[in-house]
Amino acid sequence: MSILEKLKNDEINALKRGEQLKLNTLRFLKSAVHNEEIAAGKAATEETIINVIQRQIKQRQESIEGFKAGNRADLVEKETAELEILRSYLPEQISEEEIRSAVERAIKETSAASTADIGKVMGRLSTELKGKANMSLVSNIVREKLS
Repeated sequence: MSILEKLKNDEINALKRGEQLKLNTLRFLKSAVHNEEIAAGKAATEETIINVIQRQIKQRQESIEGFKAGNRADLVEKETAELEILRSYLPEQISEEEIRSAVERAIKETSAASTADIGKVMGRLSTELKGKANMSLVSNIVREKLS
């Protein structure tokens, strides 16, 4: 079952069960996917949907940080719940150990030696790890290894 089909089915189930937070989150996500389709002028692929989900997750994480700084525990709780709902639609994430081994392999394959080679390494890793790992974590590990 595709991610979009799963979204539609889960939206119907959330509506039937009266799960308002999940329903609103899924509707917002479907709307973001639809906007992406309009912008691209074509139907969304699985990769596009994953990218949209990752952007939504990043927005939630930034909101959580802002709400924590503003002592808004109620909004932190709401955003955290939405974040967990969104994460459930991503492919299973790989562990930090697996990321580190992939980074080391990519550094060897690209013969990277300094921070000037970060682009080469990240280019190779982005195709391999996109959707499976937090790319900002990957970037931090690459910087750590090359500095």
